[in-house]
Amino acid sequence: MKRPTMADIARRAGVTKAAVSFALNDRPGVSAPTRRRILAIAEELGWQPNSAARALSDGRAGAFGLVIDRPARTLGLEPFFMQLVSGIQAELITDATPLVFTMAEDQAAEIALYRAWWAQRRVDGVFLVDLKADDARVAVLEELGMPGVVIGAPVGTGRLPAVWSDDGVAVRTVVGRLAELGHRRIARVSGPSVLRHTIIRTDAFATSVRELGIVGRIVEADYSGERGAAATRELLAAGPDRPTAILYDNDVMAVAGLTAAQAAGVRVPDDLSVVAWDDSALCELVHPPLTALSRDIAAYGAHAARRLREAAGGREVGDLEDPPPRLTVRGSVGPAPLP
Repeated sequence: MKRPTMADIARRAGVTKAAVSFALNDRPGVSAPTRRRILAIAEELGWQPNSAARALSDGRAGAFGLVIDRPARTLGLEPFFMQLVSGIQAELITDATPLVFTMAEDQAAEIALYRAWWAQRRVDGVFLVDLKADDARVAVLEELGMPGVVIGAPVGTGRLPAVWSDDGVAVRTVVGRLAELGHRRIARVSGPSVLRHTIIRTDAFATSVRELGIVGRIVEADYSGERGAAATRELLAAGPDRPTAILYDNDVMAVAGLTAAQAAGVRVPDDLSVVAWDDSALCELVHPPLTALSRDIAAYGAHAARRLREAAGGREVGDLEDPPPRLTVRGSVGPAPLP
């Protein structure tokens, strides 16, 4: 079927296209009875506004954007982003705002997308994820005047509002709990060291083990199962100095690390305790089920979407701190093994 147009509505109502435009855009120029008749005919015909035309008329695209600069093979496996997007969508659907979601091969390509979207009026604002230590995106958005919300700690975010939770508190919670159980050699398998949230976690980990007088070691990985397993094998190859507990920066690496440890004959939790960052269904599908840092990631995404809608509407928006992740204890953590 041919898409209905304002001309179709005008013919059916016996009025001019200008009158239809006034009625559909809630502008003066038509009487109240004529406005009601035009709106009823538009609904009957299933008319919807043309987003490109609307952007030209009022400067608004009626959509928001999310670009993720991570390899597709890791993104497709990681529950965190799926939960985050579901939370964003759940909030945006309340006023039928679309989310333009895509991936970029690097930050330069991501910035080029932002410039094109803004010039073409494709989006009214964007969500920024995975901020880096030398991130160039914030300055570009400020230069363009493009609304944005950072999903992460308010460090290096310029004038952009941030929705975040305290990763440092979460790290200290895990290390403190493991120390209470007698663990004196604790390792962490981290995400990429260039990411700001990795830096925050690394600083908190270093401070925690130093203050508690225990041995800490970090092996950098990339959130994938392959690198999580490889990092685990590397840590377990340290002989008598190997860690008795490992904290992984995401659930995928933790599950892979658990499997690698068991394949090497290491018993969990008798010989090794395992903790995952960001609880998910994966953590409960393995044996033993994984102790994990839990938070409502979907709510996190919804809060960010609400903030971006307000910022795109011209409101002054500040940072929002969500509660820090809580430790959900399951069967993968136990007392440190006896020497």
